[in-house]
Amino acid sequence: MRRCFASLRQALPSLTQALTGALFWGALMGLNMLVFLWARGWQTLPQVLVLASIFALGGALAFPVGHTLQALVARRSGPETRFAAAFVCFALATIGITAALYALQYRAYYAQWHGDPLSVRWILHFIFTTAGAVYQFAVIGLRAYFPWGLAALFALSCIYAARPR
Repeated sequence: MRRCFASLRQALPSLTQALTGALFWGALMGLNMLVFLWARGWQTLPQVLVLASIFALGGALAFPVGHTLQALVARRSGPETRFAAAFVCFALATIGITAALYALQYRAYYAQWHGDPLSVRWILHFIFTTAGAVYQFAVIGLRAYFPWGLAALFALSCIYAARPR
């Protein structure tokens, strides 16, 4: 058990690295969403800002998680493994956390039509509204990461692969 906690402690980013990386990765993901919506001609500024904020916050929260996961997966390994670990871990963390934030916002909007809190009806509405939001994000939201989000992920993975261990 001590070995697991020691490995986790080593994998965690420093506070400076976590804040800098979160700010940088969050800004890139938010900018990526702004470019995606601008390219498609969205003209409703409040909706554009909400979606860009969700993607930016998702990226910012995902950076420390992705860093920790890739450090745990790619301990004492070569550059190819570090690249693959960074690519997969940052992609999963960014997509997963952004989808969760999208689902929370989606749920908050539809909560006004749900039943009394913690009733059977409320639980069913909560489950199916969240599942619907995650599905909608998977179908519509994931394409916002292409091509610039994928390019940023590739560049970040290259940086992690080139770092000496």
